[in-house]
Amino acid sequence: MAENPMLKFVTVSRDMPEKRDAGVRNEDFNEIYAEFAREKAEEQASRCSQCGVPYCQDHCPLQNNIPDWLRLTATGRLREAYEMSQATNTFPEICGRICPQDRLCEGSCVIEQSGHDTVTIGAVEKYITDTAWKEGWVTPNKPRREREESVAVIGAGPGGLAAADMLRKAGVQVTVYDRYDRGGGLLTYGIPGFKLEKDVVMRRIDQLKEGGVQFVMDCNVGEDISFEEIRSKHNAVVLATGVYKSRDLGGPGAGAKGLVKALDYLSASNRQSFGDTVEAFDSGELNAEGKRVVVIGGGDTAMDCVRTAIRQGATSVKCLYRRDRANMPGSVRETQNAEEEGVEFVWLAAPKGFTGDPVEGVMVQKMRLGAPDASGRQSPEVIEGADYVEDADLVIKALGFEPEDLPTLWDTPELEVTRWGTVLTDGATHQTRLPGVWAVGDIARGASLVVWAIKDGRDAAQNILENLNAAANIAAE
Repeated sequence: MAENPMLKFVTVSRDMPEKRDAGVRNEDFNEIYAEFAREKAEEQASRCSQCGVPYCQDHCPLQNNIPDWLRLTATGRLREAYEMSQATNTFPEICGRICPQDRLCEGSCVIEQSGHDTVTIGAVEKYITDTAWKEGWVTPNKPRREREESVAVIGAGPGGLAAADMLRKAGVQVTVYDRYDRGGGLLTYGIPGFKLEKDVVMRRIDQLKEGGVQFVMDCNVGEDISFEEIRSKHNAVVLATGVYKSRDLGGPGAGAKGLVKALDYLSASNRQSFGDTVEAFDSGELNAEGKRVVVIGGGDTAMDCVRTAIRQGATSVKCLYRRDRANMPGSVRETQNAEEEGVEFVWLAAPKGFTGDPVEGVMVQKMRLGAPDASGRQSPEVIEGADYVEDADLVIKALGFEPEDLPTLWDTPELEVTRWGTVLTDGATHQTRLPGVWAVGDIARGASLVVWAIKDGRDAAQNILENLNAAANIAAE
């Protein structure tokens, strides 16, 4: 009887130090793991019912052809599976790791709806793309023919990079401008490494560079270069700046030391993992080690913060959210992961202020859910006389993000924005009211998912190409 590779994998991984001493090399471990991962991927892919109505595909923003690449995976045709997934998704290995599949494809799987465990679509997507990188199937996207037109992309996050990739494949000269020292945006500095390994992001950026995309880093538009100067240098501009303005809290003690923004906290942790010198981390200001941590918020960023704090060695980690579990906006799967790792959730709890400076506690108001608000969600109401103080040495504010005031920052008042501050665009084309300017991702739609930013970037690139081709045809007449 053949040896069960899964059992061998579990045994070796559990006792790795002892096994290594006994002569089990890393190469052997990696080989065992690869075999286990292959069998698990094929097993999960074979569970796909190949239903006549692919709800999984319908609920994927990118309309990925999930049933077909699952079928290819189940039969061991991994290269074809990768090529199919890559055809509609610029970064399948990233989406496989961080997409909230429980709210998208996996949550719509007919097997899941029938009461059985869903096909683990995200894990399979991650596996086939990781295999593609390992086998050398992923190559730089060098175009067959170069074009003279150039496009500027402002912002090296997922939306901007997706647009750059599509445009470069078509031979357009692409320059990406970004305020940070590394590309990737929130993929690099906002999402923890335990969810999205940073080398996974960096190798995609390297691939774009090898394909001819130019990157201008540490470039703050409006200071280092004007928006109008960028417009004058290129045939089109894609705004993909994301939303980085953190929502804040008021109340007594709101200015106390020890109250930090979620993005500052996550960025410090990610920079430290790159080996950067981060003074605020080394000083303990943005480090949860040995501290009682309270995170305020209920979205995916809050989950990233609580799980990071656990890994940094916090003595306790609590998450305060003003509604209940059923109304929490973050991923159910992420919440479950956090609970399994030791995070305590305090539902129906809202901060009204803070004690101490440095902070010593959060003044908490207990809440109940009342009548639905305009969105249909029940509005939280204060329970009078039920206030208490939650002890804390570090309070992380994870309340979401809003757009920066780009018209003012860039001295471009003609750049129209919505009442929420997002850039006003045509929903179908992603064009703004400024000639030759498009906007994609969070800066146009508000804080959203990475997969939606990728879709926006790809769609905008297609519309830009149509406009460039039309202009070229007119010039040739």
